[in-house]
Order: sequence, then C-alpha cells, then structure tokens
Amino acid sequence: MVGMSAPHVIRGSVSLPEAELMWRFSRSSGPGGQHVNTSDSQVELRFDLAATKSLPEVWKQRALERLAGRLVDGVLTVRASEHRSQWRNREAAAVRLAALLAEATAPPPKPRRPTRIPRGINERRLREKKQRAETKRGRTGRDW
Repeated sequence: MVGMSAPHVIRGSVSLPEAELMWRFSRSSGPGGQHVNTSDSQVELRFDLAATKSLPEVWKQRALERLAGRLVDGVLTVRASEHRSQWRNREAAAVRLAALLAEATAPPPKPRRPTRIPRGINERRLREKKQRAETKRGRTGRDW
C-alpha cells in the first residue's frame, strides 16, 4: 500500500498532494471493548474541491457539478471507521476519496449512434409474422 505522505493518484499523472487534505480523528462508534474508549480511530478526510490547484480546471468543474449534492461550501468530506486502527482507516478514506474524484472527473461517455436495422432482417421478421398469423388463423373453428 501507499504510505500516508505519498500523493494519492486520481488518474494518470494527476494526484492529490497531502498538503491539500485535512484530516480529523474521533472515536468510532460500536463495539470494541476498552480500546474503543481511548483511541481516535474514526477518520474524517476533507478536501477543498472548490479551492484546489492540483486538478485541471476542466476536471474541477466536472467534479463540482457531479458532486454538488455531497459538497458543503465546496468541500468534499469522506468518513471511514470500519477498521480498528486509525492508520487503516486513513488509508480507506484516502482510497475512497481518490475513487470518488476519479469517477467524478471521468469524461462523459460518447453519445450513442443509433444503428439502422438491415432491410433483410426487417423483411424476414415481417414474413415470419405473416406465417404465424396464418397458423393462428388456421386454428379458428369457423370451418368445422
């Protein structure tokens, strides 16, 4: 795994420098015995998306639009408390943040170009429909 001081790669050569990440630690909820009352293992990672200089401008705008519902004053917050150790929770939060940003900055998919149905396929479909209709018409009891 990557050390905590290393930048967190989003995609290609773009990465988040450690200086732009704000960490907060608190006690995790849930079971854990005596250890849980003494250690601040829950991690809250904040990244100021609106003020960052590490992302290209196009990516930044795209991420601001796509993550608008998750942002509070332009700041993206990720919380991790699934592990018992603070270090592993830090790693989990950093990976989650990088994945969120990678997804939010991805280029939009190419528009779908509708394909034409070949004439032969359409004719075959209509021919089979006629044949099926004939079969069903032959089942009516009016000639009996």
